[in-house]
Order: sequence, then structure tokens, then C-alpha cells
Amino acid sequence: MSKIKTLSEIAGISKALRKQRKSIVFTNGCFDILHAGHVRMLRKASLKGDVLIVGLNTDASVKRIKGESRPFAKEKDRAEILEALEMVDYVVLFPQDTPERLLHVIRPDVLVKGGDYRIDQVVGRQFVEGYGGRVVVVPKTKNRSTTSIVCRIRASE
Repeated sequence: MSKIKTLSEIAGISKALRKQRKSIVFTNGCFDILHAGHVRMLRKASLKGDVLIVGLNTDASVKRIKGESRPFAKEKDRAEILEALEMVDYVVLFPQDTPERLLHVIRPDVLVKGGDYRIDQVVGRQFVEGYGGRVVVVPKTKNRSTTSIVCRIRASE
């Protein structure tokens, strides 16, 4: 069974998980070139609760956020890679530039972001904290980023 869900499917799943008193963890990102920093962050996020839902920016939103040359990998491929990770329970694509709408649908107990953000920069922090949820920033893995990988590839050409 696919872990990749639509917005309406994830809404129903989230509602059912809350009824079961399962702790929902949510994180999001572009995950353009999956690297060890991403994997480490996802692993740490998954340990913060019972179920990890990953919001994945669509190709159009990545392009708006990162620029015309991005994404390097198409959304279907990025979703399939995330789906294959054992610590990820569900993946849901979103076309907006921020996961605000998803947060309102999922209402996670824990919102996790990578260490390239300060807690006051996390989109949805006030909303999540407003209903009693927590926001966690996982420290960034040094020298692990999509940008650094792309720079090394371009330098070797």
C-alpha cells in the first residue's frame, strides 16, 4: 500500500490517528537531492512521536522557492524515495510555498524542522503551539546540503 497520500486522505488518516491517541509528527521540505542530512533529520523527527508525516513541496513550489533551475528531481521521484524510507509513515505533496494549509489539516503534535531554521522562523509555529503542540528544530548535519552537493558536482565538470 502506498504511503503517498492526497490532502483528503491525509486529513482522514490524521483524524483517525488522533482518535487512536497516536502522536503525529510532521516535517516538510523539498528533499530535492536526498542526502545524509535529510535522512538524519527524518530519523530524529520520527523519534518524536508515533507517526511521521512528511509534507513534500511540488515541483512548482520548489521552483518558486529555489529558483528556475530547481528541482533537480521530479516530485514523483522525490515522493517515491521518501516513501521508501522506513521512518516515514506518510508523504503528502503540497503546491503552496509553505505547509500552513497542511498543518491546519493534520494538526500535528510535533512540528519538526531542520537546523537551517531558528524556532522563530518555523512556519506554523504559532498555530501548532496555540493548540498545545510542540515545535522542534533538529540540529543541521554539518557539510550536508543539496546546495553543497550541487556545487561539488558543478566544480568537477
